[in-house]
Amino acid sequence: MAEISEAISMIKKAESDAVTTVEDANVKSEDLIKDATSKASQIVVDAKGSATHEAEVAVFNSEDKAKKEANQIKNQAKSSVESIKANSSVNVDEAASVIVEKLL
Repeated sequence: MAEISEAISMIKKAESDAVTTVEDANVKSEDLIKDATSKASQIVVDAKGSATHEAEVAVFNSEDKAKKEANQIKNQAKSSVESIKANSSVNVDEAASVIVEKLL
């Protein structure tokens, strides 16, 4: 009879150990899920930050390029205006000479 009692005690201990093992496993799995969720959230935050930074760099580069192109256009226009003015002055001088010749 002692053997049966001992066997029942061992079975109860094994059941208790099994319940404890399952509870520990559940706690560990919940911790792993929380950790994975936290890491995933951080990855998303980092990705958004990186994308925002890349977008800012792209905008800055585009603005810089546009400013350089605008300055080139402005310089070309200024040069064209100066050339037109120079040619006009020559034409005014020639026109004045023709008028003076015709009047005299």
